[in-house]
Amino acid sequence: MAETAESKKEEADYRRLHSFPLIRHTDMPEEMRVETMELCVTACEKFATNNESAAKMIKELMDKKFGSSWHVVIGEGFGFEVTHEVKNLLYMFFGGSLAVCVWKCS
Repeated sequence: MAETAESKKEEADYRRLHSFPLIRHTDMPEEMRVETMELCVTACEKFATNNESAAKMIKELMDKKFGSSWHVVIGEGFGFEVTHEVKNLLYMFFGGSLAVCVWKCS
């Protein structure tokens, strides 16, 4: 029982240390990148236990703000290869191991 409590404490400490967004790759212009990153952080914090709802929120707001055809993937331990419009890709980590990939294709 003590080991599980200790491991939960370590995981909580790890998440607290890595609660900032870490951009792995992007080719977005500065203004779009900042807005997208803030939107991803807000959605991931609001829907901490439901990645599908967070992805839906990000997609809908990106469609309204920057035009249609945006796609969002949120999760842990996934790989991807996508074809996207130039200057419309953001791949970031949030909360340690949660990855968010946002891209636009026409």
